[in-house]
Amino acid sequence: MLEKQKKIKVSSEQLAVIEAALHTQSKILDVQAEAGGAAARLRRNEIKRLLAQLSQQKPVEPKATRNCATGWFGMRRIFD
Repeated sequence: MLEKQKKIKVSSEQLAVIEAALHTQSKILDVQAEAGGAAARLRRNEIKRLLAQLSQQKPVEPKATRNCATGWFGMRRIFD
């Protein structure tokens, strides 16, 4: 059976709060799953799928200006 989907309007600030809360919930469920909670593992997987879906649908913000810390110049920090 097809699920009905409702669209809601959420501001980017509200979406950031929701995403942060889901990351926190995911960390809590990680601990519970490590302790052997099968239900926690299932719920954690649902949340991770939702977070992946949210990240795919996020609008890409244009990069302002490039500075010397990006690209090959940024790689220098790794080796220092």
